[in-house]
Amino acid sequence: MQNLPIVIAHRGASGYRPEHTLAAYELAINMGADFIEPDLVITKDGVLIARHENEISETTNVASHLEFSNRRTTKLIDGEFKSGWFSEDFTLAEIKRLRAKERIPKIRPHNINYDGLYEIPTLQEIIDLVQRKIVETKRTIGIYPETKHPTYFRYLDLALEEKLLEVLSANGYKGKNAPVFIQSFEVGNLEYLSAKTDLPLVQLINDKGQPYDFLLQGDERKYIDLVDLAGLKQIANYAQAIGINKNLLVPQDASRKLLPPTNLVENAHLAGLLIHVWTFRNEDNFLPLNFQGNPQAEYQLFFDLGIDGIFSDYPDLAVKVLQGN
Repeated sequence: MQNLPIVIAHRGASGYRPEHTLAAYELAINMGADFIEPDLVITKDGVLIARHENEISETTNVASHLEFSNRRTTKLIDGEFKSGWFSEDFTLAEIKRLRAKERIPKIRPHNINYDGLYEIPTLQEIIDLVQRKIVETKRTIGIYPETKHPTYFRYLDLALEEKLLEVLSANGYKGKNAPVFIQSFEVGNLEYLSAKTDLPLVQLINDKGQPYDFLLQGDERKYIDLVDLAGLKQIANYAQAIGINKNLLVPQDASRKLLPPTNLVENAHLAGLLIHVWTFRNEDNFLPLNFQGNPQAEYQLFFDLGIDGIFSDYPDLAVKVLQGN
C-alpha cells in the first residue's frame, strides 16, 4: 500500500470550471492532483469523449443548436427513461460544434462565466494534455477513466472497452504499474477487461441500487452485498481497487449527521484491494451536518481512516489538507 492517498480530480477541477473540459483537467493538474478523471461515452462514429452522461443537454449547449433540434428523443438507459440528446446520435465532428456548460449552475453560479467557452474533449485530447503536463511539471500524472453504461453501449455495437484499451495502448499505457485506473459501476465489463489487460481496474460501489448487469442477469445482489469481506475477496479476483460512495465508510443518519465509521477500509485491505472514496465537495449542499462550512475536516476524517485515494471537485483543498497545510 502506498504511503499517501492519491488525489483524484473528479471530472477535473469541477468546482472551478465546467466539468470534463480540458480547462478543468489542466487546472486540476496545476493544483497538484495525482489523477484526473474522465467519464467516457462514445460518439456515433466510435470516438470516446468525456461527458458525465451520454445524455448531453445538461452539460452542453446542444439544446440551443437548431440544426440538432430533431435529434431530441427519449431512450431507456440502464432501466430509466431519459429525454434529451445523446452522444451516440452525433458524430465527433458534430460534437465539436457544441460547447460545455456548468451542470449544477444553482450550486456553482461562478462556473456559468465559463459556459460556451470550451469544446467537448476526446480521450485522446485528454491524454495529450496529460502527456504535455507531465513534461512541463516533471511529475507523474495519471488518468482514471470511467466506462459509462457499458452494457448499453455494447448492445448498440459501440462497445467502450475495446476502444478504451486501443487508445490507452497506443499512448503507452501498459502493465499493472501504469498510471491508470479503469473504473465501472458494472461488474461484467470489468471481468471482461481483466482478461484483456493488466491495467488496474476499479469496482465502483454505490450506497444504494445494484450493478445494471446484475439486474439484467436476474442477480439479486445489491451494491451493499459486495462490501462484506467475502464480496471484497470476490472483487479482488478481477479488480485492484474499489471506488466507494463515502457513506459506505462513514454513514449518515436522517439529519445528515455522521455515524461511526464501518470496517470497510480494513476489510478492503484484507482482501488486497485499494480503497478510493467519492465525492468530496466544498459546498454545504454536499457536506455532512458535522462539517458544514468546514470541508477540510471531512477530508481529514477520511484520510485518518487509512483510505488510499479520494475523489474531489476541489483538488487544491484535498492536496492542502493532505500536506497538513
